[in-house]
Amino acid sequence: MGRAAAPGGSGGGAPRWLPWLGLCFWAAGAAAGRGTDNSEVLPESIPSAPGTLPHFIEEPDDAYIIKSNPIALRCKARPAMQIFFKCNGEWVHQNEHVSEESLDESSGLKVREVFINVTRQQVEDFHGPEDYWCQCVAWSHLGTSKSRKASVRIAYLRKNFEQDPQGREVPIEGMIVLHCRPPEGVPAAEVEWLKNEEPIDSEQDENIDTRADHNLIIRQARLSDSGNYTCMAANIVAKRRSLSATVVVYVNGGWSSWTEWSACNVRCGRGWQKRSRTCTNPAPLNGGAFCEGMSVQKITCTSLCPVDGSWEVWSEWSVCSPECEHLRIRECTAPAPRNGGKFCEGLSQESENCTDGLCILDKKPLHEIKPQRWSRRGIESASDIALYSGLGAAVVAVAVLVIGVTLYRRSQSDYGVDVIDSSALTGNSLLLNSAMQPDLTVSRTYSGPICLQDPLDKELMTESSLFNPLSDIKVKVQSSFMVSLGVSERAEYHGKNHSRTFPHGNNHSFSTMHPRNKTPYIQNLSSLPTRTELRTTGVFGHLGGRLVMPNTGVSLLIPHGAIPEENSWEIYMSINQGEPSLQSDGSEVLLSPEVTCGPPDMIVTTPFALTIPHCADVSSEHWNIHLKKRTQQGKWEEVMSVEDESTSCYCLLDPFACHVLLDSFGTYALTGEPITDCAVKQLKVAVFGCMSCNSLDYNLRVYCVDNTPCAFQEVVSDERHQGGQLLEEPKLLHFQGNTFSLQISVLDIPPFLWRIKPFTACQEVPFSRVWCSNRQPLHCAFSLERYTPTTTQLSCKICIRQLKGHEQILQVQTSILESEREAITFFAQEDSTFPAQTGPKAFKIPYSIRQRICATFDTPNAKGKDWQMLAQKNSINRNLSYFATQSSPSAVILNLWEARHQHDGDLDSLACALEEIGRTHTKLSNISESQLDEADFNYSRQNGL
Repeated sequence: MGRAAAPGGSGGGAPRWLPWLGLCFWAAGAAAGRGTDNSEVLPESIPSAPGTLPHFIEEPDDAYIIKSNPIALRCKARPAMQIFFKCNGEWVHQNEHVSEESLDESSGLKVREVFINVTRQQVEDFHGPEDYWCQCVAWSHLGTSKSRKASVRIAYLRKNFEQDPQGREVPIEGMIVLHCRPPEGVPAAEVEWLKNEEPIDSEQDENIDTRADHNLIIRQARLSDSGNYTCMAANIVAKRRSLSATVVVYVNGGWSSWTEWSACNVRCGRGWQKRSRTCTNPAPLNGGAFCEGMSVQKITCTSLCPVDGSWEVWSEWSVCSPECEHLRIRECTAPAPRNGGKFCEGLSQESENCTDGLCILDKKPLHEIKPQRWSRRGIESASDIALYSGLGAAVVAVAVLVIGVTLYRRSQSDYGVDVIDSSALTGNSLLLNSAMQPDLTVSRTYSGPICLQDPLDKELMTESSLFNPLSDIKVKVQSSFMVSLGVSERAEYHGKNHSRTFPHGNNHSFSTMHPRNKTPYIQNLSSLPTRTELRTTGVFGHLGGRLVMPNTGVSLLIPHGAIPEENSWEIYMSINQGEPSLQSDGSEVLLSPEVTCGPPDMIVTTPFALTIPHCADVSSEHWNIHLKKRTQQGKWEEVMSVEDESTSCYCLLDPFACHVLLDSFGTYALTGEPITDCAVKQLKVAVFGCMSCNSLDYNLRVYCVDNTPCAFQEVVSDERHQGGQLLEEPKLLHFQGNTFSLQISVLDIPPFLWRIKPFTACQEVPFSRVWCSNRQPLHCAFSLERYTPTTTQLSCKICIRQLKGHEQILQVQTSILESEREAITFFAQEDSTFPAQTGPKAFKIPYSIRQRICATFDTPNAKGKDWQMLAQKNSINRNLSYFATQSSPSAVILNLWEARHQHDGDLDSLACALEEIGRTHTKLSNISESQLDEADFNYSRQNGL
């Protein structure tokens, strides 16, 4: 575009007597200048004839060049003889103008319109102190006029925001400020905010302000304000989106009011009472902090003991009355009843005749009615004498019989009892006293502990040495495997095989394991049962047995004699794997699976033992654990607290399981109420891996589940269907109830072989989600990408840690190719192959030895060596009143021992307990292991005894 320097002169300054001269010279110069560049001379003003100055009807506007498209600048003025553009102080060449001329009908003045095009190259080539600008100059007869300057700029919008909004976590009613600085651009970009991809209209919501320097301000956060916020910047060139910022409005938990203090837990003496509150005012939401402080308070209390009344001694007889009677009285004041005690039973006064018949009754002398009266008394006195004489004779006869039996038994043995090597207590066949010869005429042999159902056992049980309480027991532990218990016995294990009968013909279904399978064996994940198999059944009769849910830690022990003879029941057991029906309230946590055993209408004569696993780190100082049962209406009611005293059932809490003695079948579960922030749940953490549909991607899934076998089995089942592989042996994580969240992160990824998606290397899980994770298995997924297909090995670390708490590291070292991958295995319980065992094989203690223990310890002893000491030596120190209500406390204690030791069968510990009680004889058995019958010894070991 040609440019010409304009001569000097101001608009309207030319001599009026040359109105056309300048125009002619300008026209001639313009014609001559068409052939040259930058030589055209355009005047600042042209002499004009009398008239008016040009008036601009349209002036050039500021314009922006978009990409490479030129823009047009336009001017319109009246009256105007000529209009030209001047850009950046230089005139635009005439041939670059496009002019149009018209006549204004209203005024009759000439109207001229001119426009020019400006290209991107022209603007880019200009280097001046200000923007590229253009203005119009219009001429009329009177003079010249100039328009406004219009700037021309190249429009653009950068890609990157100068400041992206950042995610926030704010409490409810707190202020939210999201900052956004849009990308640099010409013209300046306008900003719009989106929430969950929907535009925000601040005019419709007075709580939101978007006018302050592109920032988004929410004055008082509401729960509805949680979401993903995006800053949108746009101008005439393009639109740009910022990174989304996640806003979480959380609610910190608040305590409800304290409940009323409970009644004192004891009726008499010193006890405790408690009150509780729940974190529901409000309940924590969206990761809000759990309430600080204790949910349960306990204080000591003292209840006044009820005192029953007792009679004072009778008073002296009163003076004889006119009715020939005298009286005496007594008062209930020794002591008087108080604190709800019972009043004295009996009469408070009595009377009798006081004249020996000398008084007249009913107007008759007393001696007239005396013979009949005294004859009746004589008959009664004679009857009393006969009764007392008979009782005396019976006592003397019993005393003579006892003395005779005692003398006879002492003449038969040096020790007062026959001696037996009770190595069957540790799994060996019962051995004979060295002085006894085996009865080879008995054509039967036993493959397990002796059972009273056997006729030979019935014969043995009739011997007085079995049922009589033993005055002395001699215990000897030999090579940590044999125990000698001083009880008389026969050689019951010698002879030929004899076929056994079991209920419903299940005698071969649950045979004893081979010795090589005695130790815990390794089982691959692929062999675990699916969810639909978490139910098992078995048929049980009078012999009892054990029902086990494989790989779940749940088992049921039916004692011998719990089911009446000639009866059999199909007993089932199942675990709820769906949504728990027990909805915890407040701070209560479900600590175990919901276990159902039935049929519900079955009646047992002896308590059965149900073993339920739990995930609490047991401590009475930090947990208050309850056993709950579901009613027929579907509601849950508390059966007892494990720390309470009760005669209806018994709970024994071990580190990983709870053993419950019950009288009725149903659905049971364990719940826990944390008393302090130091309460700990045990979590099992594991990592699984599998290839994704993209051959370069590899997925890691990290699970945190309650440390119960059935919870982990559910994870294994899900992963098996997804093609997942366990990459590292699971580990335990102690998760505290201190309201701090859980962080899971991937560390030490080989930088040149693998990469992880940005902002996903660390994930955080709120405390409430982990604390109540029994709803669904909790897991976090990580997606890794390898740079090349040749990378087949993955090495990294998985860090699982609770803020201000425990931490675990899972070391992943694996091949992503299934053909080269080494399967990680885990240990399963040895009973997983045998869901149901019936009869003697189900028990660790042989039945004959068990009978002798019960007969010995059920009898009270002056030195206190009875069933209470047996319970104490087996770490049963509380709620002994439950056993006192049983017909055989020792038998129930041994049932509980069987439930606790179903996997290890540690009979040595039981033998040591018996030895510590002190019922040992000074002379130990001389029978050694070398004297054992080899065949019987091997067979006993094969049966796990």
